[in-house]
Amino acid sequence: MHLFDRLKQAVRAETDRPHALRQAILFCRSGGIVSVVGVYGGLIDKFPAGAWMNRSLTLRTGQCHVQRYMRPLLDRIEHGQLDPTRVITHRLPLADAPHGYEIFKNKEDGCEKVVLTP
Repeated sequence: MHLFDRLKQAVRAETDRPHALRQAILFCRSGGIVSVVGVYGGLIDKFPAGAWMNRSLTLRTGQCHVQRYMRPLLDRIEHGQLDPTRVITHRLPLADAPHGYEIFKNKEDGCEKVVLTP
């Protein structure tokens, strides 16, 4: 399935990366809830609709409430309770933002999170 997804992404026939969503649906207990917080804005092929329907799963989605959580998260970072550096894989000047977006979008060079410095 992974090779199929990568091929479809390469030819722009599939715009999202469905691995995690598929796994969450397939491994969730019957009657459970699968929650997706983030951005799935494109097309996903091979969606396990049978597993979703036959096991009575609830699928909840939505964007993260950034304004609600930003201040509490920043406070926890400032007090050493959270360390976000483990997800930062690239640091670039603001002028390189288009390049940073491309490597993030295409998952090049092991990119997970780009931090831009003005």
